[in-house]
Amino acid sequence: MSLHEHDAPAPLAARDGEPVFDEPWQAQAIGLAFSLSERGIFSPAEWSEALGAAHGALLAQGAADTPLTYYEAVANALESLVGSGNSVSREAIEERTEAWRRAYLNTPHGAPVELSAGLDIPE
Repeated sequence: MSLHEHDAPAPLAARDGEPVFDEPWQAQAIGLAFSLSERGIFSPAEWSEALGAAHGALLAQGAADTPLTYYEAVANALESLVGSGNSVSREAIEERTEAWRRAYLNTPHGAPVELSAGLDIPE
């Protein structure tokens, strides 16, 4: 292991015994970006550029520079990168988004939302 590898923080590392993330979905979003980059769906440079652009766009729209704004930018950058490539179609993203929306609406208050609650629901 090189010195650089040893000194580099893990993508989901804690600081001073405290979690880096306020919410589990934030860690999952960063983990997803890391995994997709490792698999070659997009490069680290593409990720950095997309994240910077998404964050800048939110700030330009008047959003406060807060951790929540940052993670909204993470979600926007992921959607942009995955949707702009050939890895996932826009239709597939829209279908999955709708499935998560249905899952949320079909989940009792306080219970964890599971995607299965939004799949194959007869209309």
